[in-house]
Amino acid sequence: MRTCFNLCVTLDPEETTLARNQAARRRRVIDAALGLAADGGFDNVQMRDVANAAGVALGTVYRYFASKERLLLEAMAEQQEDLREYLVAHPAPGASAAERVINVLSRANTTLRKHPDITAAMVRAFGASREENRDLVLRVSDVMGSIITNAIGSHTARDRHVARILVQVWMSSLIGWVGGVDQAERVDDDVAIAAHLLLDERD
Repeated sequence: MRTCFNLCVTLDPEETTLARNQAARRRRVIDAALGLAADGGFDNVQMRDVANAAGVALGTVYRYFASKERLLLEAMAEQQEDLREYLVAHPAPGASAAERVINVLSRANTTLRKHPDITAAMVRAFGASREENRDLVLRVSDVMGSIITNAIGSHTARDRHVARILVQVWMSSLIGWVGGVDQAERVDDDVAIAAHLLLDERD
């Protein structure tokens, strides 16, 4: 007989299977949205088309994501969290904080430029977000902020403020690029200039 104390939890196999199935359906929905975005950006992501591509009912899509903006923001947050995890194992090189921050955001920008329509869809969702998506907007900003403070190499109040400003510069430049106002290279230039202005005196 198995003896359970306070920390012992018995999982119902049916509940575990249900959770796995729900996670798999949710994953298919996100992947379907990104596939549609890759073929036409933000406007090509329609919830009914997402449901068809994912092989689920439309109601299932709305159960997980109340709007396509929320769906794309979730995908954006996952992308940033993957980058953070990668950088833990592969820290950014650089003799100074500015160099490390520039390296990190350059890596992010290189990935984003490989999938311009997906990037445009996610950035438009970020820029058009409303109060109901505040949690995801903050999540994206917080993850990028932590990536930048890790690259800086410390977490003082000043460095956290600097990281927040750099996130704002980065996002603003991305909006300019996906909106057709600036070339993609402008994002790298803006980030590099801001990083040097804010961090060179620190080192």
